[in-house]
Amino acid sequence: MTTTSETPPAWTGALSGLLAAAAGLAAAELLGGAVRSERSPVVSVGDRVVDLVPRPVKEWAISTFGTNDKAVLLGGVLVLLAASAAVVGVVAQRRGRTAGLVGVGLFTAVGVVASLGRGGGGWAVVASLLAGLVAGLVLFRLLRRTRPAPGTEVGASGGVVDRRGFLVASGVVAATSLAAAAAGRWLREQGAAAAQRLKIVLPKARQPLPAVDPAVAVDVPGVSPFLTPNDRFYRIDTALAVPQVDVETWTLKVSGMVRTPITLTWDELLARPMVEADVTIACVSNEVGGDLVGTARWLGCRLDDLLAEAGVDPRADQVVGRSVDGFTAGFPTAVLDGRDALVAIGMNGEPLPVAHGFPARLIVPGLYGYVSATKWLSEIELTTFDSFEGYWIPRGWSVEGPVKTQSRIDTPRTGKQLPAGKPVAVAGVAWAPVRGIAKVEVQVDDGPWQEARLGAEHARTTWRQWVWDWTPTAGEHRLQVRATDGTGATQPEQRTPVAPDGATGWDSITVSVS
Repeated sequence: MTTTSETPPAWTGALSGLLAAAAGLAAAELLGGAVRSERSPVVSVGDRVVDLVPRPVKEWAISTFGTNDKAVLLGGVLVLLAASAAVVGVVAQRRGRTAGLVGVGLFTAVGVVASLGRGGGGWAVVASLLAGLVAGLVLFRLLRRTRPAPGTEVGASGGVVDRRGFLVASGVVAATSLAAAAAGRWLREQGAAAAQRLKIVLPKARQPLPAVDPAVAVDVPGVSPFLTPNDRFYRIDTALAVPQVDVETWTLKVSGMVRTPITLTWDELLARPMVEADVTIACVSNEVGGDLVGTARWLGCRLDDLLAEAGVDPRADQVVGRSVDGFTAGFPTAVLDGRDALVAIGMNGEPLPVAHGFPARLIVPGLYGYVSATKWLSEIELTTFDSFEGYWIPRGWSVEGPVKTQSRIDTPRTGKQLPAGKPVAVAGVAWAPVRGIAKVEVQVDDGPWQEARLGAEHARTTWRQWVWDWTPTAGEHRLQVRATDGTGATQPEQRTPVAPDGATGWDSITVSVS
């Protein structure tokens, strides 16, 4: 052992950087909880990634990760931040305080710029600045613990002089960061929309719909239920952090090219005449045979009645929904042709779940969600397609998004082993909202198309269950399905990708029979 003042090992700098980043994010989380903001620097950066990501990457993410795409994105942002923070810590340890300040400053600037994106600003910017300030202070406090004390003996390869002191300080920072993050989360939940939602009693519809007739079901295990339970309903949107909307301060505006702009409070919205509508909605990113589709009984006020009160300028050809988080979606005014387009506040007998748009969202039968189904609705603006493009249109998606006729095999699943000579129920769902489903057919290998039995039609805005009884022979077989809508048009065989206006093609499975 010799007396030395050589540089401590790199792991101390890396750990200092990681803990500094954790402390900064925890401080931002605590501030966010105190001011009831759902946006943290990580969420702001993630939102900006969503806004800037090329369309093919977005398609790949949804097809690969499905409804877990947001968790994967946020996880990726955190991993990148952690790796970068470790590098900044090592550089600051080796090159000095100035290098560390530059590193922390760069990441703070990224957070601030990201916070100025869609739905940001205000407290989101303050949170990013606070995160940078706390991260910088913690980083330099920890790095001071790694400096060799004069005359202290260390190994020839270098080492932390005050190892115990550094580890104790690191533990204090880690524990404090965890406590601050937990406190911020707790504070946010105290005023969360979920708590308000539990206290809401929905108004009754003027003419409540009868219970769904059991005849709509084909009574085959494995087929999707006619009404999709709320906790199983797909969720695809751009919100990395679900907006927590306070109904006591929330308002809904009807603006733009109207004679009389309207602003409704939550209580005023609930006082409007309510209707129920059973509607199947689908995401444009739904692949052939995919599950990004569902049916619910929605409760809300009619959109056409609301717009009639506002008095729509005849020159307006687009209805734009604006979300509290800055998302926008627009569809033609011509679509309001009598169909049950709603400002929805209820879903399957409950207030809208927070993840599905509480307190209000738009439901427009027959259109993909990217042009119509604005969640966490704050404003409805009448405008023109020439003057405004919704969020996804400049990103390469079609201006109009009518839901295409689709059918899906729910059972048996592909790869299933079946016994020869024993009858099998091949069953699933088919949908063409507004047009309705007139026929579903199944084909085995290259044989003739066989017409399936349909469950009773509940409404032209909902999907239909179907079943075809098959007695399989030994061997491997391919089964595929196609549907014909109420206009007589049969879904095309050719497979096309989801972009720019929805996938086409026949769903197929392969089973082995022995």
